Amino acid sequence: MERVLKVQSVNDYARYVGAPSLHPLVSVIHYDELQQCRHCLCEYGVYGLFLMKESPYTIQYGGGSHDVKAGSLMCVAPGQKGGVTDNGEIIHIKGWVLLFHPDLLPGTTLQRIIKDYHFFSYYSNEALLPTQDEWLHLERCFAAIRKELTDFPDDTHLKRIVLSYISLLLELAARFYERQFKGSDSGQNDYGRKIDSVLERYYADGRQLSLGVPTVRYCAGELCLSPNYFGDLVRTRTGESATQYIRHFLMEKAKSMLLEGQSITEVSDALGFDYPQHFTRMFKKEFGVAPSKM
Repeated sequence: MERVLKVQSVNDYARYVGAPSLHPLVSVIHYDELQQCRHCLCEYGVYGLFLMKESPYTIQYGGGSHDVKAGSLMCVAPGQKGGVTDNGEIIHIKGWVLLFHPDLLPGTTLQRIIKDYHFFSYYSNEALLPTQDEWLHLERCFAAIRKELTDFPDDTHLKRIVLSYISLLLELAARFYERQFKGSDSGQNDYGRKIDSVLERYYADGRQLSLGVPTVRYCAGELCLSPNYFGDLVRTRTGESATQYIRHFLMEKAKSMLLEGQSITEVSDALGFDYPQHFTRMFKKEFGVAPSKM
């Protein structure tokens, strides 16, 4: 039976790896200082940022298995599951981890905007690989939070100071991820062709007959990406959402079929719509005219 550590408190994980408990809502662990550590498959009830300087292991995350690259930053959110099942092996990891509980956020600006940090739901193979200077900047933030928790545990300003550092870390991560999208070696046209190829193959294989119209989640999976990462990538490359891109593809395909003489019902069925009325509404939204006018 798979052994899972339920990390409902930030200190559930700290106790597991033998790190000190510094605060009920925030934990900062420096892996380099641990005497020994074991694998752990975790089910998270907290937010986490893992700055992995050295971790030559394959972890389970986002429904797949991924190699953790040295020098990567990975983020997890409540409700997610990741790691490696404990098999009793003693392992050695270098880097940092910051865990913070959702109860730290009520009434703060961060509570309102944390949903906008999509990288919390990226897969580990989409993690950021910071430059050396960026790594040092991130590491200083982790160390500063730990120092605040250690040296000023009862200070009335502690929560605001720690939240400021966490907000800084998340903004840095957001900057790095945005740069990652823009710096990829696949341009707008190349990426569009990749998506088109997935969609063409979807219909060539007849998947619409059992699955209906293609979804963002399906396309992301075919490209080995998480839905959020795929959506951010599509928006960066094409200027529109992944849902809009798929809709444009479907409606252009529908227009060609209508011009070839197929009926609205035939086109709707062939594309995987549940009802011709749904297809008609989408077509009119796309082109401004009903499909019967084509």
